[in-house]
Formats: sequence, C-alpha cells, structure tokens
Amino acid sequence: MPKLIVLRGNSGSGKTTAAKALQERFGPNTMLISHDMVRMQMLHVWGREGVLRSLPLLVELLRYGRQHSEVTILEGILPAGDYRPLFEAALEAYGTDIFAYYYDLPFEETLARHRTKPNCHDFGEEEMRRWWREKDLLPMLREIVFTKEVGLEEAVETIYRQVTGK
Repeated sequence: MPKLIVLRGNSGSGKTTAAKALQERFGPNTMLISHDMVRMQMLHVWGREGVLRSLPLLVELLRYGRQHSEVTILEGILPAGDYRPLFEAALEAYGTDIFAYYYDLPFEETLARHRTKPNCHDFGEEEMRRWWREKDLLPMLREIVFTKEVGLEEAVETIYRQVTGK
C-alpha cells in the first residue's frame, strides 16, 4: 500500500535535508516532492502567485506518487491555510497511509541552521522572519512534532520505523 510522508516546518528547520535522507533510506521507487523545487524551479513563481500556481501541480504530483511509488515524500513550508486543498487531496488519495511531521523550532535555531546551508546567501534573516509561521499545525492531519532536540539521524530513523512498522 503506497505511503505518504509529509514534512513541514519553517525555512531552515531541516525538512529538506531529512526528506533527501529518507528518499535514500527508502531507496528506489521513492518519490520526493519538494515544494520549493515545484514553485521556484519548475514554475518560477513566488509569493501569492506561487501558492496559486503550485497548488494544482502539487495535487497532481501527489496523485501520481500514489499510483506509481511505494513511498511519496512531500516537503516544504506549506502553510496550513494556503495549502488546505492539498492536504484534503492527500487525505482523499492516501487515507490513513499518511505520516505527517512538523518541525517546531525556535526562530533563532532555524536561522542558525540556515547559515550552514549552501544557499545561505540567497536570502537571510529578514526574509525568514517574513515567512515565519508560529506552530502552523494542520487541523486535518495529526502531525508528530520534532523539536530542536531531534537531530537528523533520529528524525529519519523515527519516520522510517513508523512508516515501515520495523
């Protein structure tokens, strides 16, 4: 039965790194949908237009993943209010086979993590403050919360065990 993993959180929280590590851990036939990749690289849109234009494509990619992949990983900031139709479509497609996680880190921690990234000069503190969403949990999915104490390896291992039941 195909599974969906949802990784959400503020910029710099570690969700993209975790998503890539999970894709490697699950191996072949694991589809990774990066919200930033879809929005900024595939569609080349930002801001409110980015939400409006990326939403239908993200829904289609989720459906494609359900039909063609054993595991689909969706990662991004994905604000709850803006992307509600995406999560409703996820529930429709995957039902109870959704494993959702939210990175709830202090702003200072996300800023510190951002400074270690290769793209740290693409944007900075001002933009990150503007994008910041405090405890933006989804009302329709039960998200497991990761705090700053949960490192990359622990997050990946926790998710892997929960999804596989091993």
